[in-house]
Amino acid sequence: MIHIKLYRYPLLAMSTALVLAGCTGLGDRASRVSPPGGQESTKTNVLETGAAALQTTAPLGPMNVYLVGFHPMKNEPSHQMEAHHFCTQKNEDFAQCALFDGNTAQANLNGIEYIISERLFEQLPEEEKQYWHPHNGEILSGQLVAPGLPEKADHALMQSKMNSYGKTWHTWDTNPDQSEQVQLPLGEPRLAWSFNRFGQAREELIEQRDQSMGIDTQERRRGRQDLIPLANPQRGVNALRGRFPGATDPIPGVVDKQSAASSP
Repeated sequence: MIHIKLYRYPLLAMSTALVLAGCTGLGDRASRVSPPGGQESTKTNVLETGAAALQTTAPLGPMNVYLVGFHPMKNEPSHQMEAHHFCTQKNEDFAQCALFDGNTAQANLNGIEYIISERLFEQLPEEEKQYWHPHNGEILSGQLVAPGLPEKADHALMQSKMNSYGKTWHTWDTNPDQSEQVQLPLGEPRLAWSFNRFGQAREELIEQRDQSMGIDTQERRRGRQDLIPLANPQRGVNALRGRFPGATDPIPGVVDKQSAASSP
C-alpha cells in the first residue's frame, strides 16, 4: 500500500525484511475465525509439499509492506474491522494489497485493496469516484501504522501516501464480534470506507490492536503533525458523516473537497 524506494532508505529496507520474516516480535494478531472442515490428510500434505518445492509464488514476493488499520463498511459504518494489509507497489501511482484478519500463518484472506495517487483519482469518471475512500484521515489520526518499522521509516511511508485513495472490498466478514456467524466467506463483497473524524472508529478496536501489538496511536498521531500542511482536501471525507453514534471531532488537516469548494 505504501511505496518508498528502499535503496534510498537502507534502514527501511532492513526493517521491511524483518517484518516479512513472519511478524516475529511485532505482536501477533491471530484470527478468531476458523473455517469448518476436516483435518488435512497425508495426501494433501504431500501435495502441498510438492507444490511448494516445484511451483512459483512470484506474485506474492513483491508484497513487501505490512500495514494495519481499520475499516468501516460504507453501507453499515457501525460494522468495523481491523485490517492487515500486505501490499506491493506496481508503480509510483498504483499499489495493491491482500487483506487478512490477522498476521499469523493461520490468518484468513478476507479482502483486497487497490491504492491510487491523487493524480489518478482525479482522472476517474465521476461515477467511479464513489467507490474510493480518502486516506488522509487514516494517516493523520495515527490509526494506520506500519508495525515494526522505526519511527522515521513509518513517517516516510505515511508521507508517501498523503492524498491517496483506496478501493477496498471485504469478501469475508471475519468480524470477531460476530465470529459465530462468519465461519465461511458468504454473501456479496462489501465496500469498505475510511474513518475521517475522531470518534468514528470504536475505541475498543484501536485499544485492542495497540495493546496487542505494542502500538501507541496517539503517539503516532503526534509524530505526524508536520504532515498536515501536505494534506489537500479529499473527496469522500464527509461520505459517512452523521452515521456514527456519539460525538465526533474533526481531524486537523482532513477536509472534504466538495464542502471546501462550496464554502464562500
